[in-house]
Amino acid sequence: MKEITIYHYEAFSDVPHKGNPAGVVFGGESLTDEDMQRIALEVGFNETSFPVPSLVADVRIRYFTPGHEMDLCGHATVATLFALRTHGLLPVKEAYTIETKAGILPVRVTEVDNQLYITLQQATPQFRHFHGDRDALALAMNLTEDDLDLTLPIMYGSTGIWTLLVPIKTLASFSQMKPYNDLFPSILKDMPNASLHPFCLETVDPHTHMHARHFSSPFSGTTEDPVTGTASGVMGAYYQRYIQRTEDAVQLVIEQGSEMNRDGRVHISISPHQEVKMSGNAVFVKKWTISL
Repeated sequence: MKEITIYHYEAFSDVPHKGNPAGVVFGGESLTDEDMQRIALEVGFNETSFPVPSLVADVRIRYFTPGHEMDLCGHATVATLFALRTHGLLPVKEAYTIETKAGILPVRVTEVDNQLYITLQQATPQFRHFHGDRDALALAMNLTEDDLDLTLPIMYGSTGIWTLLVPIKTLASFSQMKPYNDLFPSILKDMPNASLHPFCLETVDPHTHMHARHFSSPFSGTTEDPVTGTASGVMGAYYQRYIQRTEDAVQLVIEQGSEMNRDGRVHISISPHQEVKMSGNAVFVKKWTISL
């Protein structure tokens, strides 16, 4: 019997029980893959992360949903780096590298107004056109095709994890949304494992640029992600390419989570060459133990 300590953090917020919860488990090198999956299932958050030693980076991070291992997770990266730094488990410096299944990625940790901000450079953005049934796609979110903003393309996008970016006309549609996750694979025939990421340019907060929700792949064992770092990153690249239609650098603040009472903010920077960086803060909530 192993006693495992779970550290609960919220990412993209400095207020407990806002933002996106993540579990962090230290000492993952003593756990098997099956142990990690069992822990993630019992914790029940959208992601639980396991930082382990790396031979090629400052730290390796493994990310697990209740259903499977993920290549990369933005909010869990923010939570993990925050946890490692505040527990004195990383040297105090600004630039780090992390080893993930999406590659070796650079991370920066900076302090602003006594808060740590973690900036993750994501993988190079990729896009693919959606050729599926738009009416069925809308119905899978409890909307109609009239709610979709068809002046913009519906695109699969990835900066490490594939999601379907779905432009929506108005903010009012977001409170009506209800995901029917089990329908996603039959609609997303080109990428049945992808999630859905509806967004619009109308926002609650006048200081933000985009509003979004994130509905999970049914294979992940979760329904909705409150505030999504990787999807916000590729959404920023989409904004630069398909909305602003510029090669200039773009700085965006993304709002997400208000429909779940978990409001959070993700800061996105896109370089002229579509180098995507995502920044956010985090806050410790509590710890508890489970037995394996």
